Amino acid sequence: MKRYYDPWLARIRNLLKAAQGRPVALVVLFGLSLLNLSSEWPGNIARPAFVGALDETLPDSFRTARQLLFDQYQRHFPRIPTAEPVTIVEIDEETLETVGQWPWPRNRLASLIDAIAALKPLAIGLDIYMPEPDQTSPDKVAGNLPKTAAALAAGLRALPSHEAILARSLRAAPTILGAAALDHAAFTTSTDLRSAPILVHGTDPLGRVRRYDYVLASLPELQAAAHGQAMLSVALEQGVVRHIPLIMGLGEKLVPSLPMEMLRLATGSSAIDVFADASGVQAVGVADVLVPTQPGGDIWLHFASIRSTLNRYVSARDILQGTVDPERIRDKLVLVGLTGAGVTDMRTTALGELVPGIEIQAQVIETIFEGRFLRRPTWLKWAESAFIVTFGLLIIWYVPRPQSRFAMFIRVVPKGVAALGVFLHVLNILCCFYIFMRVGLLVDAASIFIILSAVMGCFFTPALLHVDKQTRTEATHAQGREGDNDRTGQAP
Repeated sequence: MKRYYDPWLARIRNLLKAAQGRPVALVVLFGLSLLNLSSEWPGNIARPAFVGALDETLPDSFRTARQLLFDQYQRHFPRIPTAEPVTIVEIDEETLETVGQWPWPRNRLASLIDAIAALKPLAIGLDIYMPEPDQTSPDKVAGNLPKTAAALAAGLRALPSHEAILARSLRAAPTILGAAALDHAAFTTSTDLRSAPILVHGTDPLGRVRRYDYVLASLPELQAAAHGQAMLSVALEQGVVRHIPLIMGLGEKLVPSLPMEMLRLATGSSAIDVFADASGVQAVGVADVLVPTQPGGDIWLHFASIRSTLNRYVSARDILQGTVDPERIRDKLVLVGLTGAGVTDMRTTALGELVPGIEIQAQVIETIFEGRFLRRPTWLKWAESAFIVTFGLLIIWYVPRPQSRFAMFIRVVPKGVAALGVFLHVLNILCCFYIFMRVGLLVDAASIFIILSAVMGCFFTPALLHVDKQTRTEATHAQGREGDNDRTGQAP
């Protein structure tokens, strides 16, 4: 094992010593910079095939570190809500205990919508989709009766269906139905969705946004009655929600997310505006609201802690019983969703909190109202790469110089190198965190640290290998002396 290990160690040591380690450092600098760039390739430049292959081979090389760092930004500086445009009417455990288990008959849901509409909200968004007929509807019940109950069955069929009752309520109120985007077909999926027009200004962004082939939506009768349809889908990365699409593709058309569709309905706009160029979507707007986006039509969401948003929740039971303060609903954007145990869709946010899916939709609307957006524009990635390469080349040129002040500092204070490295790392993190707090830019301090540390390691590794060689040589000599003493029988 030793004979196999020593030649390779010697080759590595000689390679790192060549030209004072500069060639290896250059390879490390440009290789890692390319790997970092491939993990987040700017959309305004065609990605070479070998870069795509590199990203597929090492898909989480820098992306995971970047995401975890951005999560830490938010956990140390979560958004503090300053506006309360949203009220969530939650179908919670108390409501289910009082009104009945979920799913409710559609006429019961219609009663809830009527009660909310009576309090004059700006819009009502339902985080609920109903792709199948209500089996408790009178006509469905009539079909299950025995022939001896023909008179009862005829009377039931004369009553309006629960879908008709719900459709009437949806039509009378400013309602929007949610839908779930899917990549695969199922028994109740379709390939189209009734949605408001999306006006594209510039290049067609359909090829840049997240696209789906199927949608799980409510029945056509209900879609026709509601004043809007919208997607409820969120982007998951390793099970965590970090960014939210404002527009998506369904087949060959663009469709809106629930927050944008609610703003469209509340402002009385006929369409949603999308501004795009060759690099992708630049902004999504409605009326006089313009939201800057990532090239894929999504936004990084600056989360507020669920502890600071609990006052936006109103129990559906209180709405149905008429005991809620009308000001909680009047002129608000109302979201209706499930929060009861076992029936809600829970999501993990960048803050590490497990929240109902409806809470994420509310936070998007809240963020748009406050105008506090997190941004990671394309130019920022290029700026980071330029900084890494420039600083890395400066390290490669300056650090190996034997007469430089840095070299003299190392000779005088060997342990000071570690302290200096820690100081520069902390300074890097603090500067990027300050930029996050002040202007909402997500600067990737993790990649800067990883790549520049690797470059510096190219100059320290030969010294470590030299120390390792000396240690093993001394150990070998010590073993030899012990062997000689054993053969002569003398004490060492």
